Amino acid sequence: MTRRSSRLHSRSENALIQKGKITKQSSRKKAQPLSKRPNEKLVLEGVASPCILIETPEKACDEPSYVNLAPRNDRIQPSPLPLLSWGSPEDVWEKMVIKDQRYIHSKNFIQQNPRIEPRMRSILLDWLLEVSEVYTLHRQTFYLAQDYFDRFMLTQDNINKERLQLIGITCLFIASKMEEIYPPKLAEMAFVTDGACLEHQILQMELIVLKALNWNLCPETAVSWLKLYIQMSSISDNSQLLEPQFPQEIYIRVTQLLDLCVLSVNSLNFQYRVLAAAVLCHFIQFEMVEKVSGLSWDVIEPCVDWMAPFVETLAHFGSVALKDLVKVKPEDRHNIQTHSDYMAMLDEVRHREVESQFLTPPNSTEKTSAH
Repeated sequence: MTRRSSRLHSRSENALIQKGKITKQSSRKKAQPLSKRPNEKLVLEGVASPCILIETPEKACDEPSYVNLAPRNDRIQPSPLPLLSWGSPEDVWEKMVIKDQRYIHSKNFIQQNPRIEPRMRSILLDWLLEVSEVYTLHRQTFYLAQDYFDRFMLTQDNINKERLQLIGITCLFIASKMEEIYPPKLAEMAFVTDGACLEHQILQMELIVLKALNWNLCPETAVSWLKLYIQMSSISDNSQLLEPQFPQEIYIRVTQLLDLCVLSVNSLNFQYRVLAAAVLCHFIQFEMVEKVSGLSWDVIEPCVDWMAPFVETLAHFGSVALKDLVKVKPEDRHNIQTHSDYMAMLDEVRHREVESQFLTPPNSTEKTSAH
């Protein structure tokens, strides 16, 4: 046998071996996908009412841009960002505003889920604030979890109140993996629920939340808008970097007002950038807020008026001091999410709102003349 024929013979033997492997593998049963039909329900173990697992749509080649996906057609104001040598301020500002319009949040999920009351959402978010402080998570992490929760609930119907803690801790678990360098482990997330949520339940709920949100996990949160506004209001004329140039104590007071407002379901009536601008209006002059936010007074005024009882309540309770956190650098302490007695403050806000309704005189058209 020649060398060539021997090589051909060996190749044919290898081909037969590979063919046998392929035939053997093809005889195995293929793994079935988790869900192939839209709105198919995935039952979690130990949970009564399942959430809806929404099938992720396939991305087409001609995927629409952010502009086409925006729910509103608001005219974008000129960019208030300073001239930067490392990027176009117009492009950055346009993408931020369009993203704020694209990620829809609304309190209508209360009507879609009759078993859920607004106070239940406040209690859940207050607990997530406490968990964030325990694990020294950043403020952006909590606000991402809040956004995930509100947008997820908008995709669901008839959720039982027993599911809220599982949904909430899952949203915080996802947010921590998006934002934190060293996120808490799955066992730690399950531990803080005191046995109410098991590890495998959090993993299953994670998939449900991600598919319901269509994997859109990068919103411009209220705290990111607020931080940008504060940086722009304190930036020097010669600087080309948005570096923090404000006292940490002031930032803590401003973010405390934002934390309290976010606990109220009525905060979902406003866009995040409007909510952040209204918070800043209570600490600096409106002319500066208008300059750094690009928003007019007509847009911010309804949110400022709604926020008045929250400001009065914080003044009554007093400001919170900057906490010394272990393993946190002093220059990063203000970025760590902290917890206060927000539920007591929220009760005081409701009391002030009721009082203001009784003290407000009726309109002239509603007054009846005595005969």
